Amino acid sequence: MVPSPPSNHLAIQQFLSSVLSQRGPSALPYSEDTKWLIRQHLLSLTTTSPSLEPKTATFTHNDGRTVNLLQADGTVPIAFVSVTYNIPVIIWLTESYPRHPPCVYVNPTRDMIIKRSHPFVNPSGLVSVPYLQNWIYPSSNLVDLAHELSSVFGRDPPLFSQRTNPNPNYHPNQSSFESAGHTGGGSGGYPRPSVRTPQHPPPSPYGSGGGVVSGKVEAEDAAEVYKRKVINMLVENVHGDMMRFRKTREAEMENWFSAQAVLRGREEEVNKGLKEMRDKMEGLELHLQVVLMNTDVLEAWVRENKGKLKGGSEHIDVDNTFECVDVLSKQMLECTAVDMAIEDVVYSLEKAVQEGAMPFDQYLRTVRLLSREQFFNRATAVKVRAAQMQAQVAGMAARAPRYAT
Repeated sequence: MVPSPPSNHLAIQQFLSSVLSQRGPSALPYSEDTKWLIRQHLLSLTTTSPSLEPKTATFTHNDGRTVNLLQADGTVPIAFVSVTYNIPVIIWLTESYPRHPPCVYVNPTRDMIIKRSHPFVNPSGLVSVPYLQNWIYPSSNLVDLAHELSSVFGRDPPLFSQRTNPNPNYHPNQSSFESAGHTGGGSGGYPRPSVRTPQHPPPSPYGSGGGVVSGKVEAEDAAEVYKRKVINMLVENVHGDMMRFRKTREAEMENWFSAQAVLRGREEEVNKGLKEMRDKMEGLELHLQVVLMNTDVLEAWVRENKGKLKGGSEHIDVDNTFECVDVLSKQMLECTAVDMAIEDVVYSLEKAVQEGAMPFDQYLRTVRLLSREQFFNRATAVKVRAAQMQAQVAGMAARAPRYAT
């Protein structure tokens, strides 16, 4: 639902705040960063030109697309031959406003005709004054545009009346138009608002279609136009310098941000490596404690058995130095000893064959017998190892309830 047009300054503020804050399908197609500037432009325009009221209406583009846009609908006062007239206009704020100029149309009433071959108004009513052609964001605004329209139309009015005898009781400085709904469209492929119904049509500034403008006014206007062009050029140059400076600073900031990201990544890598080194140092310290503890145990064993070696016989039986804890361990020790002894014998026999100290057929027979014996010892060792694992598991299972309690 489109809000009704406002009638005073406070109502205008509330109206603009309402329509510009809408979201969803009913939101106006303006970018969020320009809505505040659009609101300020319209408020300034209604303050200096109360006859122009902000509204929302449907605008039709040349390709047939329709869109809901803001417009300033009303009249622009002009001074022609020392008499004030009101020219009905509609200022459409397109989707790209204020970065691009608005779309301005004169909106003649039923008894008005657009002047043919007007330098700034085409037959469809589209206005193309120099201020629109030299529009510069963000310095250009609607207030200066309204002043430009009043000045240009005062020198050469774009409308004249078809009536030869205007109402003598009509006062030309009064606004004589009543707002109505508008949609885009028009001749020549340009979107054009529909015609309004006047209550009191103004007298034509042309009379029967003619008009005269003094040379003094044209000279003053040329100086004003030149001054405005120079100011616009300076503003454009300053704006361009600011944009280039901004791009340079943004590029530098991007480089600093990239360097900051790289430094943060390196900081994370250093912290991660430091943490790993600390963990490794703790592990090495634990391992060192275990080694020191084992060293103490071995040194105590050496000190305990050192006197036994001095007081005993000089020849020690190596086989009796270590004792097995059970039968399985003893059997495993014997099988392993036999297996390794056979390996040494086979190696020695191979050397004897290479040196010619042993016949080859005898070598084969001996290796065959030794391999048979080695196979049985290895098989026995595998069975003993399995029995030891089973006994170890059974022992752990027997100790489990005790730890559980």
